[in-house]
Amino acid sequence: MSEQTMAAGFAAAFLDYAVAEGAPCDRLLAASRLTVDDLADQDRRIPVAAYEALIAAGIEATGDTSLLLRHVLETRLETMSIVGQIVHASSSFPHSLQQLNRYARLMADVPLSGGRDRFALERDGEAVWLVDNRPCDGNWMATEASFARFISEFRRSAPEHPFEQALEVSYAPPPHANRYPELFRIPVTFHAARNALRINPVWLDEQFDGGKDYVFGVFTRHADGLLEELAVNDTVRSVVEARMLADLHEGTLSMDRIARDLGMSRQTLYRRLKDEGVTFAQVHDDLRRRMAMDYLSARKVSVGETAYLLGFSEASAFVRAFRRWTGASPSAWLAN
Repeated sequence: MSEQTMAAGFAAAFLDYAVAEGAPCDRLLAASRLTVDDLADQDRRIPVAAYEALIAAGIEATGDTSLLLRHVLETRLETMSIVGQIVHASSSFPHSLQQLNRYARLMADVPLSGGRDRFALERDGEAVWLVDNRPCDGNWMATEASFARFISEFRRSAPEHPFEQALEVSYAPPPHANRYPELFRIPVTFHAARNALRINPVWLDEQFDGGKDYVFGVFTRHADGLLEELAVNDTVRSVVEARMLADLHEGTLSMDRIARDLGMSRQTLYRRLKDEGVTFAQVHDDLRRRMAMDYLSARKVSVGETAYLLGFSEASAFVRAFRRWTGASPSAWLAN
């Protein structure tokens, strides 16, 4: 499986913040297997897993599970990614959201079902909701950070029109939920069916400061070049895996549907995977194997929950597959 990657600027900014909060820099770098050189260029790609390990090490060192949330609320996106500069050079919030979706991959690889945009605006009567289409996998860190970023940018840039009004999240209350009233300052509903932020409708029509067309063009040309570089390095297998990740919990994945989502026929997808020496079924099985080891190694989900996340109908079927992959049961593998 090709690793999901992200821009190094986010890791560099979090490292600086965590160190300022008392975390030892050397320990954080060692835990993430990153070096100072890895983080020197904000556009350089690093493994998402390394960033997650960096966050976990920072939380462990400070004893504060709200560390990432506070970091996001207190920092500027434009200091970490070209996407932040594009967003701030946009003409309105709907326009900036289009750019955010267009260039989202420059920040991080996020598997999305059915080729959807990462973020969408939805109306419910008088209410306007900003919906995060990232799969609901129980990861509170990624979800709270994504909404905190929107809130942070508007609190700093346009305090005259409060952006956030209410928040719905699919995850259970995190360990620092008691700090949500202080940090988010809005009602929060846990265990919701979706991840969505209710926003002030004024921002659908309010224009951002003008006179930035030239700057916007400069930034987007640079970002387009970065996207082209990422596309050149993509293999068909990596694209298929990214698409599979969004629906892995469904179990049997349709090759026809994934081919259609990728804009090709089943025959074309079969041929291109064959050229890379794999079949669709092999890609699916290997992806399950790697994700199983990731989930269990993190020790954040049980064997039963891992079975569900990987699309097995029963835990026993997952255990049999795990024995085939590793020669041991999940519990025995964890004990080694």
